[in-house]
Amino acid sequence: MSLHSTAAQLVTLANEGGEHGGNHESLSPYVTGGGALVVLLLLLWITTRFNRDR
Repeated sequence: MSLHSTAAQLVTLANEGGEHGGNHESLSPYVTGGGALVVLLLLLWITTRFNRDR
């Protein structure tokens, strides 16, 4: 099995489920990105609260 045939099989496998474009209707990129930003800022705040020795 060569690298080319393996890559071709993976492309075929990836295209089989691509009828919907991969995006769900209820997932907004702005809501997802905003939620991730809020979570990361919360984790940063928690980390800085526990690291008071510096």
